Amino acid sequence: MSGTLNKVMLIGHLGDEVKMHYFEGGGCVGRFPLATNETFTNKQTNERITNTEWHNIVLRNKAAEICEKYLSKGDKVYIEGRLKTRKWQDDSGKDRYSTEIQATDFTFLTTKKESGALPTTPEQKPETPKVDNTEVSSGNDDLPF
Repeated sequence: MSGTLNKVMLIGHLGDEVKMHYFEGGGCVGRFPLATNETFTNKQTNERITNTEWHNIVLRNKAAEICEKYLSKGDKVYIEGRLKTRKWQDDSGKDRYSTEIQATDFTFLTTKKESGALPTTPEQKPETPKVDNTEVSSGNDDLPF
């Protein structure tokens, strides 16, 4: 194979609200932490152990605005994107690195309205996000969860 591949697929829960940053040119960036869990049983003690991994998710422009509107802390979401490592310097001039997931595709698995965060009345129908090219087919996958 002559090419390379940089692809990440995650299903997890938001660890915080989507934080938005707006730029003078009209663009914006949204960021939020995403938690994924791995659960296994310790064979020696028969104890169930859960490890949580945190991922920094970055979305741009319309995708960021849609996530800010429909997602809140604790909601479950599918994220697809690529890894990006940034180098920066802290206040003391020391080089630091930060690895992020640059999201290119997402699907809401639960949203603010579905999770019961906002009460709905019979007259008030929950909104469904309408986004072109951001839905992943929900067919029968070979996912272990």
